[in-house]
Amino acid sequence: MNTKASLENYSDILLVRKLQGYFELMKPRVMSLVIFTAFVGMFLAPGRIEYLNYIFVILAIAIGAGSSASINMWFDEDIDRTMERTKTRPIPLGIVTKNEALVLGIFSGIISLLLMQWFANPLATSLLLFTILFYIFIYTFWLKRTTSLNIVIGGAAGAIPPIIGWTAVSPEISFLPISMFLIIFFWTPPHFWALSVYRYNDYENAKVPMLPNVKSIYDTKKQIVYYTALLIIFSYSPYLDKNIGLIYFIIATILNFILLSSSIKLRKTKEKKSKPNKEGLKFFALSIFYLFSLFSALVIDHLIKI
Repeated sequence: MNTKASLENYSDILLVRKLQGYFELMKPRVMSLVIFTAFVGMFLAPGRIEYLNYIFVILAIAIGAGSSASINMWFDEDIDRTMERTKTRPIPLGIVTKNEALVLGIFSGIISLLLMQWFANPLATSLLLFTILFYIFIYTFWLKRTTSLNIVIGGAAGAIPPIIGWTAVSPEISFLPISMFLIIFFWTPPHFWALSVYRYNDYENAKVPMLPNVKSIYDTKKQIVYYTALLIIFSYSPYLDKNIGLIYFIIATILNFILLSSSIKLRKTKEKKSKPNKEGLKFFALSIFYLFSLFSALVIDHLIKI
């Protein structure tokens, strides 16, 4: 999408346009995945809290994720202006200023922590605070611009929401939420590496040390297969919990076959000079479907057992 077309998506009314920009700063598409995985953690946790508390805990997690995203866009403004994928974000478009993004990030982060503390408990609040700080200081400020392991290590921030959701309902950490954490942790590298294969030139121009630019696209595609295999192994870890049954196992097996086949197909592709590898984009999209479906399988298994 070009800049002109992107600007047309915003209202001509200044206040509405600003609100749209603030909303986009919080990366709503990424937020939706965070919200869903946190919800699954809450849904599977033993015990119950008030229905209103469920709503405000999810809201706190969503706002916390948005806080991290806003500060990420504030810090990465130079990268976002360079990359085709990100040049239509609110700051490069001039919809909001860098200072507005920073203020929004800090303010929303504080609000999210206050909500979590009020409607949940100190453990869930501490985990939310750790997640926000880890994404900002470890991933955004340090790893992203310095090492090709940025996604591997930084992926921990995106993997914590199921544990936060779980501890908001039951303030203790057990095997099942840890297994959900591990699934997302090992899902993150192949998910983003597939995008970096497709957007190789983008990351090269922005001087972001993604794996294809540090090593090679071929090596990255091999790593995608290896990490997909690791992800498949850990995808069965919830089945070791006595509360997860055969329905999850069957759905996970079907999804794993599809994902592994797609990763092998991506590895076998040959790069064409100056042309993005569309199989990378396909795997990126499929991996999102995979994670949503895998966590949905946990919910379905739990509901049918009830």
